[in-house]
Amino acid sequence: MIPTDIGQHDYFHRVVDCQWACPAHTPVPEYIRLIAAGRYSDAYMINWRSNVFPGILGRVCDRPCEPACRRGRLDQEPVAICRLKRVAADLKDDIHDRLPPAPESRNGKRIACVGAGPASLTVARDLAVLGYQITVFDNGASPGGMMRSQIPKFRLPDDVIDEECAYIVNLGVETRYNQWINSLRDLLAEDWDAIFVGTGAPRGRDADIPGRQEAAAHIHVGIDWLANVAFGHTTSISPRVIVLGGGNTAMDCCRSALRMGGEDVKVVVRSGFDEMKASPWEKEDAAHEGIPILNMLVPKEFVHNNGQLSGVLFEKVRAEYDDKGRRSLIPTGEADILMECDEVLVAIGQENAFPWIEKDIGLEFDKWGLPVLNQATLQSTLPKVFFGGDSALGPKNIITAVAQGHDAAISIDLFCAGKDLLERPPPLTNLVSQKMGIHEWSYDNQVSEEERKKVPVKSLEKTLKDIKLELELGFDPYMACSEAERCLNCDIETVFTAKTCIECDSCVDICPTECITFTGNGEEDDLRSRLKAPADNLDQALYVSDILKTGRVMVKDENICLHCGMCAERCPTGAWDMQKFFLQMAEAGTEVRRR
Repeated sequence: MIPTDIGQHDYFHRVVDCQWACPAHTPVPEYIRLIAAGRYSDAYMINWRSNVFPGILGRVCDRPCEPACRRGRLDQEPVAICRLKRVAADLKDDIHDRLPPAPESRNGKRIACVGAGPASLTVARDLAVLGYQITVFDNGASPGGMMRSQIPKFRLPDDVIDEECAYIVNLGVETRYNQWINSLRDLLAEDWDAIFVGTGAPRGRDADIPGRQEAAAHIHVGIDWLANVAFGHTTSISPRVIVLGGGNTAMDCCRSALRMGGEDVKVVVRSGFDEMKASPWEKEDAAHEGIPILNMLVPKEFVHNNGQLSGVLFEKVRAEYDDKGRRSLIPTGEADILMECDEVLVAIGQENAFPWIEKDIGLEFDKWGLPVLNQATLQSTLPKVFFGGDSALGPKNIITAVAQGHDAAISIDLFCAGKDLLERPPPLTNLVSQKMGIHEWSYDNQVSEEERKKVPVKSLEKTLKDIKLELELGFDPYMACSEAERCLNCDIETVFTAKTCIECDSCVDICPTECITFTGNGEEDDLRSRLKAPADNLDQALYVSDILKTGRVMVKDENICLHCGMCAERCPTGAWDMQKFFLQMAEAGTEVRRR
């Protein structure tokens, strides 16, 4: 193998598993260390620059960072990254003086953002500070999009949404609420320099089975029902409720129904429990509230008496997989199951809906109804129209919408400047030694033995009676510090200098995970099989040194390294050093800021 080029920005980025897994690539270990030091406002601002909505995401993020967390490979429980993000939001000081001011002059470019959800607001934030005149259109009375309409208040209170959306609007963004855009052709005629579409996936899939139309008054599409609850149009529900679906929307529906007066609420899913799309913690929360989840049942009919719903008939199925891993649901032949109910909430998925985009204006859609986009730039077949969030590549989550908002803002900035959209600015990185003495570092490198902290919650006796009462209390400063100490500081990298090494093997002897090996070079497959601990995870690189004096090379398996620094502390020549890698993704205007 050739020596590893650690100067490539994505090498150590991939080693910081949590940051690599985050769609917005938030510098997770950096803000966690700041929380441990009680520097909550600093931690908040690092989040705000990357993920835009720290208080919101600290409550409802899908947490792709946590399954990737190295701590989870050590003791099965990752660091509570999401809830630590909330700590920064809850405990920060007034940060208005840290926010960029609204520009005093404009650059003459006008951008329309359709929808006031996370993707559009990210575009607005990134471009407004560069002098663009941003106008955000939304058919609602307040910003937030699906964050406000589809996430229950007991998970995400309105005041958190209001605060973090206001930080963006106050950058000089023009807002036109209660305004429905019903024609892209008409919007294009208004001579905007670019248009960003961030309208989400506003149409819920329906259950088109016998009895649906006859009993329609008692059967509701989940996302529409949640929106009606959020805005106070729906204030109660019948005692017996069945929720169809196994995603996070289904979990929000069943938990909301319980708070709206449902006495017998159950979730019925066509897949197995482990195959449900809902996040594990969402399923745990539903179980904590006593809501049963019944699996491997396919709805066949809504049973009714002259339109009065009385139940749902289900067929029992089992899963079979072909040699490519594709699943088929096969009826078991058992008798159908009739479950009695008064109302049904259908939460079996979401789809894009663009009735306001004319089909003859040059904007192409694929066979799934999604816009045809350049996935790197998010530019549509109409050059001045860009997409992001669920409306771009299908339903995902808030943090993905934010990441796409950043990408679209870069594209719009380049487009308005007449530049090549594929010449994207690289991220900002640096690598700085943490050495303070021979065996002293400017960070705490002791590996904590603490178990993952559980977020305290209010009593169900109170929360199940008030749909707006936030369930989780969040970490206090003491719990936050203890949980932050569980972070293994994956961004503090072990950096090796071959010419200083005397090949004494002290680092090999002291390494607690046996991730370091001195051996003869070879092809990667061969090397991986000859290490002290075979390197089976091909997604993590091997760190390979230059040829040493004996002709061997140093090989380190980045997958199992704990970043504890013991190799650097034991090394008599300083061949090993602990250096902090910091990466901040590029934003619109990065090149201008650098100059």
